[in-house]
Amino acid sequence: MDATLKKIALGGGCHWCTEAVFQQVIGVLKVEQGYVASKAKHVDYSEGVIIHYDRNKISLKSLIEIHLHTHQSTSNHSMRNKYRSAIYYYKENDKIEALASLNNLRTDFEKEIITKVLPFISFKSSREEIQNYYLKGPDKPFCQNFISPKLELLKRKFYTSLK
Repeated sequence: MDATLKKIALGGGCHWCTEAVFQQVIGVLKVEQGYVASKAKHVDYSEGVIIHYDRNKISLKSLIEIHLHTHQSTSNHSMRNKYRSAIYYYKENDKIEALASLNNLRTDFEKEIITKVLPFISFKSSREEIQNYYLKGPDKPFCQNFISPKLELLKRKFYTSLK
């Protein structure tokens, strides 16, 4: 594998939303939608995506910043088992960078960021018919009500990172 190609897994809200957001980002080569598990009390699968990216085109810090701003990263709501707010790392240096990024980005938010940094343990892909959900039907009510506003935020706040 090319040393500039990396991957990180992210969880937050609905994986349809997270997938759609990161499919729009320059430097992201592939987004896998599904369910991610870690270890200990986070061993249960939670909706998430695996982001394959070129670190020469986008940094892990930028990916984390986009992630924090496009899901409820400060809300410890009742659906957190299904929608765990997390950054799942593959390598120890990514853990260190993710923790530093969270610390540096906390001033962007009025409330405390609840996003966890966890080791990636396993992944199960979503059913084929729900993968690329937004790309297959951007006019669907769910897409219009939940995904399109996140894409608008992405355009306003992170326009230099968009494809």
